[in-house]
Amino acid sequence: MRKPLVTKKNQVKRLNWAKERQKWDDEWSDIIWSDESKFELFRGDGRRWVWRRPHEKYDVKCLIPTTKSGQDGVMVWGCFTKHGLGPLVRLDGKITAKEYITVLQNHLIPYMNTLENKENVKFQEDNAPIHTARIAKKWKDENNVISLPWPAQSPDMNPIEHLWDELERRIRSCKPLPKSKEDLWQMLQKEWYNIDANVYQNLVDSMPRRIAAVMQSKGNPTKY
Repeated sequence: MRKPLVTKKNQVKRLNWAKERQKWDDEWSDIIWSDESKFELFRGDGRRWVWRRPHEKYDVKCLIPTTKSGQDGVMVWGCFTKHGLGPLVRLDGKITAKEYITVLQNHLIPYMNTLENKENVKFQEDNAPIHTARIAKKWKDENNVISLPWPAQSPDMNPIEHLWDELERRIRSCKPLPKSKEDLWQMLQKEWYNIDANVYQNLVDSMPRRIAAVMQSKGNPTKY
């Protein structure tokens, strides 16, 4: 299994973070979970099976098309709460802190304004440089976006990671598979908004179990 590296120092931070929130319950419903993710065309990370005869090994119908990693794909930013999916935003090129602020201004703020309990919501994001840049922090302060403190190297505590997995499965089950980045983007938007509410609600409901797993592992990576 491959898991993010957790140093001794970060292990302590993860454990303390979990301990501080071990009694949380309804509080998880007021978190806006967010992340960036890249979806590649013809990605072949998993094993695929096909029935064939020995001489059909290189038959076109028995091949998985591949491209050079990182060259053909779509980067997106998305967010959600237990109450509903937020926007899915396409990101083009290398994103700077300034461009990240534009995403938050144009998409996060309008989404926050649709939430009934918007005064109590907290915004979750990881510690990517564009998230922690001084201008990004300043913008969030000025726009009353309260950030949830977040320990580094902790994707196992962010339920949106499993939402990305759900979206990936949906895309890979499409027939035919997307042939271009534009096709992929169109499918991503369609499948994102078709995700059943039970999926993301159950993910938020899993937070107490994730917290318990971090505490049991004493801050080390968990099964999530």
